[in-house]
Amino acid sequence: MKIWVDADACPVVIKEILYKAAERRRMQLTLVANSRFRIPKSSFIRFLQVPHGQDVADTEIVNKIDSGDLVITADIPLAAGVVEKGGLALNPRGEIYSEENIKERLSTRDFLDSLRSSGVETGGPPALNPRDRQAFANSLDQLISKYSNRA
Repeated sequence: MKIWVDADACPVVIKEILYKAAERRRMQLTLVANSRFRIPKSSFIRFLQVPHGQDVADTEIVNKIDSGDLVITADIPLAAGVVEKGGLALNPRGEIYSEENIKERLSTRDFLDSLRSSGVETGGPPALNPRDRQAFANSLDQLISKYSNRA
């Protein structure tokens, strides 16, 4: 199992949890983004910069993942592509996207998009709080433990 991160929108606190997990578990972590940023020096952590453009990072991630890889993203269409390809997707609040829930999530996202397009103010998600960070860390640990040792 490799871990891929849709890093442009990933909160710093989540990246820090991922850095520690990659080191502790000795797993490959790849952060994919349009804009360069600092990452810790590690043989397990790498950065992949992609050109600017809508969904460029998402497309790169879906093209590079293997079945069983884990992708960290809050982007529902990216999560759908990951699940379709046999990967695992986890959002920064610790919610796991799966074949069982991704279609519902896409429908909800599309509905909210249509509301926004018609001028309705839907607001965004609340800021991450300590409970969210703990839920993410717990889900990450569970997924790594469950799937990283599968052949």
